[in-house]
Amino acid sequence: MQQGFGQVVDMDGFSLVGTMAFAFSGYLVGARKQLDLLGLVILSLLTAVGGGMVRDALIGDPPRVFFDNTAPLVALGTLTVAWLFGLHRKESRLINRLFIISDSIGLVAFSLAGAQIGIDMGMSLFGVVTLGFVTAIGGGIVRDVLVNDVPFILSTDFYGIVSLLVGAGLWGLAELGWHDAWLVQGLFALGLLIRLVAHRRALRLPTVNSI
Repeated sequence: MQQGFGQVVDMDGFSLVGTMAFAFSGYLVGARKQLDLLGLVILSLLTAVGGGMVRDALIGDPPRVFFDNTAPLVALGTLTVAWLFGLHRKESRLINRLFIISDSIGLVAFSLAGAQIGIDMGMSLFGVVTLGFVTAIGGGIVRDVLVNDVPFILSTDFYGIVSLLVGAGLWGLAELGWHDAWLVQGLFALGLLIRLVAHRRALRLPTVNSI
């Protein structure tokens, strides 16, 4: 957590939001792929913690998830609630919509949480953005590879761009001394809006063949 010019920014909260959102997205993908119960649990857990593990490896730390049970318990709790509500039985169109929303929330929340670690370590803009980016996309890549899908980051709209923009925005707020809870929450909302609008309008970067 950091003190801005106003309220304290609770980055642990963004980490928990990201964990829940990505665990839920892993659950939805597993349901769509008709995985068994163990497969569903594995996919959800790795989606929720994969990005953080890669980030920790990059900065030379043992993965935090090996010493703190919070993320696994939150992921399992999210999975249990989703299962009790029977969301795996819903029609595919609803599952797809819920997936986009949860995946987008996880993307932006983890971008902020990862970028904050870079800021706390005194990293440059490149370092801050890189940590946010890796934290945000790592779990999704693991999820998509495990179910033999092309990762979003390689093919879909502004997925990676949103993470880069959010990380750079957080670095800018910290540099200006505007690291305030309301502004960071506004950055989260803006990043989420950009991601959802980009998906809704099928906006994407040009492909190699179109250049």
